[in-house]
Amino acid sequence: MTSGADWGARVGAIWAAEWERTERAFAHIAKVLDEAIISIAPENGRAADVGCGVGSTALALAAARPGLCVTGLDLAAPLAAIARSRAALLARHTLGRDDGDRGVDFLVGDAAALLPTLAPLDLIVSRHGVMFFDAPVTSFTSMARAARPGAPLVFSCFRTREENDWAAALDAALGVSPPCTGAYAPGPFGLADRALTENVLAAAGWVDATATRHDVRYVVGAGDDPIADALAFFRRIGPAAAVLAAAAPDERAAIERRIEAALAPRIRDGAVAFTAAIWVWVARAGEPS
Repeated sequence: MTSGADWGARVGAIWAAEWERTERAFAHIAKVLDEAIISIAPENGRAADVGCGVGSTALALAAARPGLCVTGLDLAAPLAAIARSRAALLARHTLGRDDGDRGVDFLVGDAAALLPTLAPLDLIVSRHGVMFFDAPVTSFTSMARAARPGAPLVFSCFRTREENDWAAALDAALGVSPPCTGAYAPGPFGLADRALTENVLAAAGWVDATATRHDVRYVVGAGDDPIADALAFFRRIGPAAAVLAAAAPDERAAIERRIEAALAPRIRDGAVAFTAAIWVWVARAGEPS
C-alpha cells in the first residue's frame, strides 16, 4: 500500500529516478486524459494539477490554453524539480527565452494546504495522482472548496487490477492473490471501484460525476533488450518492486525468471506492451453548503 506520505519520501525519489520509463508507460494514458481535459478546459483563469509528477499534464494544458495560469502540485520535491526543468527547457525551445515562464508553475507540498492559496480555481486536473490520499473525502473536499462553483474536475485512475493485465501478469509471476475488497486503501487501485469513487466525490461536494472507461497501450520495456528494460522498470516501479527487494537472492532470481517468462509473449514491434485499464472521471464543483 502506497500512501501520500510515501510520495514525499522514498517513492517520490524512485519515481524521479525512473521518470522517463514511467512517462513512456503512461504516454497513452496521457493522450486520452489530455483530450478530455482540453475538451472542457476554460480559455482563461487558474488551474491546478494535483499530483503533477514531472509536469506532463500541466505542460500539455498550458500549451493548449496559453491564457490559463496552471500550477502543478506534488509531494515529491524531486519530481517537481524535474517538472520545472522541463518547463524551462520547453520555454527555451519554443519561446526562445530562459525564464521558463509559460503560464505554468510547480509547487511542493500537500494539495490540501496549497489549494487554498490558489483559490478560486477554474479547473482541477490529475493524471493518476489522486489514488493515494490517506483520507479521500477530506482531500476531495479541499479540492472542491478551492474551486469556483461549476468548475470542472478531470482525473484518471486505474480500474481494477484484474482488468489491468500488466498487474495481473505480475501477480501471477509473484504468486500472490491480492484481496478483493470494495473498501478504500491508498495505492494504484485505490479508486478502481466506480461506486466507491462516486460516493467519495458526492460526499466531497462534487456533482454531475461521470466516468469513462478506456483501455490503452502500456509500454513497460523497449530498446535493444526490451525484456531487460521492462524488468529493470518493474524492479523499481509497481507491485513487484517491494516483493523483489524483500526476497532472498535465490528467491529473487526465481521471481525474475517468472516475470521474464510473462514478458516474453508481450513483445510487439520491439517493445513489451500490456494494456492499462483506466477511468477518466469528470465532475463539477457544487455550490458551497
